Amino acid sequence: MLQEQKEILAMNRFDPEQSSALAPDVYRHVARRKASFGASSVLFYAQPIEMVRARGAYMFDAHGRRYLDLYNNVASVGHSHPLVVEAVSRQLDILNTHTRYLNEGIEAYAEELLNTFPDPLANLIMTCTGSEANDLALRIAQRKTNAKGVIVTRAAYHGNTAAVAEISPAGLRNRLPADHVKVIDAPDSRLAIHGDAALHFEQSVSTAIRELNSSGVGFCALIVDSIFSSDGIFSDPAGFLQIAVQKVQQANGLFIADEVQPGFGRTGDAMWGFMRHGVIPDIVTLGKPMGNGFPMGGVVSRPELIQNFCEETGYFNTFAGSPVAAAAGSAVLKVLKEEGLIANAATVGAYLKKGLMTLKQRYPSVGDIRGTGLFIGLDLIDPKNASPDPNFAGRIINALKENGILIGAAGRFGHTLKIRPPLCFSKEDADVFLEALDMTLALHLR
Repeated sequence: MLQEQKEILAMNRFDPEQSSALAPDVYRHVARRKASFGASSVLFYAQPIEMVRARGAYMFDAHGRRYLDLYNNVASVGHSHPLVVEAVSRQLDILNTHTRYLNEGIEAYAEELLNTFPDPLANLIMTCTGSEANDLALRIAQRKTNAKGVIVTRAAYHGNTAAVAEISPAGLRNRLPADHVKVIDAPDSRLAIHGDAALHFEQSVSTAIRELNSSGVGFCALIVDSIFSSDGIFSDPAGFLQIAVQKVQQANGLFIADEVQPGFGRTGDAMWGFMRHGVIPDIVTLGKPMGNGFPMGGVVSRPELIQNFCEETGYFNTFAGSPVAAAAGSAVLKVLKEEGLIANAATVGAYLKKGLMTLKQRYPSVGDIRGTGLFIGLDLIDPKNASPDPNFAGRIINALKENGILIGAAGRFGHTLKIRPPLCFSKEDADVFLEALDMTLALHLR
């Protein structure tokens, strides 16, 4: 059966048409939300949750029920981490202002963050969000190349500004991306000739470059989330991006690595997702995990690209790079190092993936399992023909929620369980999830 691509906000979204099925207290809360926010209100799950607090890998609702969070990469070092909370609170009590004044904390944070990048990525521009960072990256790339054409993957999501929405096919409803955007398949070895994901991806990129140049739009940049999270999580084999990036740079285009999802150690084998592929991007964009819940983003690039951009336009951001933002960012880097969270992502991620592989042997509805570190995708399929089964995935997600597990969906068709817990996630937490998933799959056998 032919599957339709799912818009990213449609995955695991509460359906307002089903409000009559809500518990009375939830119904009142949802109605209040809708009255204020209207159609822009998006809630998770068939029965939305009122969350009141969180700590570590767990969240708690208004009734005191505890949920293990495998959904949220914002609080990457753990919800309400005391070191981050203390750093932000202390700095708020001292000073919070814009970046037109010299401030030791801001400069120290920039230096510490840039030390995690390879040469020649030596300049940082702070933003408030990943969307803002990707918007700025596009402006830098367009200025450098004097072209507009951008290549993205088929279910990519890079944010929600006007420019970035056009390069986010997963966020568009009822229309295609703009004419200057070329959409290609993610590097899925199952789609590639002879299973060579690297060659297939490079050929798709090369074709898109030729089409953009021949159309008169010109080729500007390839932008990818280097773990391809919205496409369904594709991380292996390590190195598959190399030949595509070489083609991009040989064609005088720029490679933009969107590290909002894989960055800050989530893959377990490097600080940044692009590092496991042995490539050096022209521009790197950062977001959500940067401040562990405090709104932060950033663009890291070569000094000459920043210089070239600033010759055309002045850039200033009132809230980005404030002393409080620097305090939050510095605390995150400290926790990553002191608590060994990158190594933990590797160790616990491998343990979790092994457990999922065991479940795959028992349940025909479990398809491919992909990912690295603490970012894993698990496909749910129709066992009769191995086709994507987003409806089954939705039932499993909501059933897991009833069993105290928070998890999301990904992929073009919304049939991939997106397993993305905080980096403090332990083997004991993994066992809790594996037991709940085992029980849920057994109760919902197809």
